[in-house]
Amino acid sequence: MQGEDVTEQDLVFLRQAIELAREARKDGRHPFGALIVNERGETVVAARNNAVRPRGDPTQHAETLACAEAAKRLTEAALAKCTLYTSTEPCAMCAGAIYWIGLGRVVFALAESSLLRYTGSHTENPTLDLPCREVFAPGQKQIVVAGPLLEDEAGRVHEGFWTP
Repeated sequence: MQGEDVTEQDLVFLRQAIELAREARKDGRHPFGALIVNERGETVVAARNNAVRPRGDPTQHAETLACAEAAKRLTEAALAKCTLYTSTEPCAMCAGAIYWIGLGRVVFALAESSLLRYTGSHTENPTLDLPCREVFAPGQKQIVVAGPLLEDEAGRVHEGFWTP
């Protein structure tokens, strides 16, 4: 388990993100889910992946959808006090969205490097193994990252999904 100050409440929200991923899978979408929670522990927005063509587009990852909606609803000061919980480590694109809207914290379940065990070389998810910490590191904004956490639980959502 990586990250400081992980609480039981963090694990509750992380399991909700995993459940969103499960719901996405049931709906024929890639199994990823994310939610953004404010400093009072209230869910601001929840999102499921919508990156599957033709209904979605490749940029509609759960994290980017959540970030876009949260940025419309909250001030920059409020966003800085929010936490994004996600079933899988944010990819480089999602980490960029998190950085640009100014979230203060990210908690993720399944590491991007671990996701590769499930996706293999699947054409719909060419895993980009670039840890979100490395994307955030050269930035001027500090983003606290906790994860991976609950990898086995998060991984079960992907079992059998990426194989023909």
